[in-house]
Amino acid sequence: MAAPNILIVEDDPPIRTLTARALQENGYNVRMVGTAPQMWDALRAAPADLLLLDVMLPGTSGIDLCREVRRTSDVPIIFVSAKGSEIDRVIGLEMGADDYLAKPFGVRELIARVRSVLRRHSVEGAPVDRNRGELHFNGWVANLPRRQLTSPDGAAVELTGAEFDLLVTLCDNAQRVLARERLIELSRTRLGDSSDRSIDVLVSRLRRKLSTETEPAPIITVRGVGYMMNVPVERF
Repeated sequence: MAAPNILIVEDDPPIRTLTARALQENGYNVRMVGTAPQMWDALRAAPADLLLLDVMLPGTSGIDLCREVRRTSDVPIIFVSAKGSEIDRVIGLEMGADDYLAKPFGVRELIARVRSVLRRHSVEGAPVDRNRGELHFNGWVANLPRRQLTSPDGAAVELTGAEFDLLVTLCDNAQRVLARERLIELSRTRLGDSSDRSIDVLVSRLRRKLSTETEPAPIITVRGVGYMMNVPVERF
């Protein structure tokens, strides 16, 4: 399988070079740019499997670039920034980034985060067909071809199309926080009203259906960010 292609968007030449060298030594194909226009040119020339995006770029912030990318692409994005406060990380994740790496960082942390994000997006493994197989979590079973949900006691649970799509999206990103904006993008094919409020209502309905007398629904709210499926999910 071909090595993933990573595009580094970083205006500091020494950091750009050191980051590229670390990634190349771990088997990744790397391209480097230093400005927003160069990033768009590079993406038009060839797609990337992951963007390593500096937040503090000249002229245009990485936050704005991430927002623009997310309008048309699901490419994984890791923000890199000297600002490592909680609010900075929250803003980055809300804008659609997959992870946030604070400067200065070590090579091992960089590689671990890159591998984790790529693994979640199935770049380093075989692509997953979201319409095949079953998802198992906390005794629940979601049959993807039939679009059916079965409770731990074997009862069929009726879900609307939007609820089932939201469930699959949360399961595909299990134990990872998804911002409301990101959930809207991933589930909008069945959402009549693509807004924060529509996602909140949909999550509330899904929670009720996933709750039992002994167990609350495994979907938690991460204040200021979004929602997360808080249990492991297995695909069969």
